Amino acid sequence: MPAPAIPPDTFRTRDALMEKLPGLLADAPKDEGTLDLIVMRPDAESRLLPERIEVTAADGLPGDHWKHGAGNMRDDGTADPDAQICMMMSGCIEAIAGPRENWAPAGDNFFLDMDLTPANMPPGTRFSIGTAEFVVTARPHNGCQKFIDRYGRDACLFVNTGAGKDLRLRGIYARVTKDGTVGLGDRVRKLI
Repeated sequence: MPAPAIPPDTFRTRDALMEKLPGLLADAPKDEGTLDLIVMRPDAESRLLPERIEVTAADGLPGDHWKHGAGNMRDDGTADPDAQICMMMSGCIEAIAGPRENWAPAGDNFFLDMDLTPANMPPGTRFSIGTAEFVVTARPHNGCQKFIDRYGRDACLFVNTGAGKDLRLRGIYARVTKDGTVGLGDRVRKLI
């Protein structure tokens, strides 16, 4: 299905988003959260919403366009493993886009009800979802022109500047460290 645009009359202002910031951070679980949405992107404009999917260290989400670059290529032309899986806090995308049916165009693979801020999930943090395991990478995840087109300039400024950037509200990247299956509603757990 093509990624639908969010009508401009639904774009949230930066001020309105900043008002939601304290609540979305306070409500996000710290050590154990939930996988709320899975998005597989066969190409830049397509979105599939599986209820369950296998993830692998070799391919990330098999069939996702990450493997073909998706804007994150290394110098040798291969996909950057540090950008294998992109994730965003469910509370943040809900503040920006509203109902869940508007989340997939953001372009993230997983939307998690979990605190993804650097204080809670710094690079190197290991975590599990379903039977798979992941590690947070240091690669920055930033809003781009497509994010602006889909949610408005203020939403992009909210996640890319000031507190939004410091808190990584646009999301994080992770690599698969143990192959497994993830499904909607699965627990997200930080590993010791």
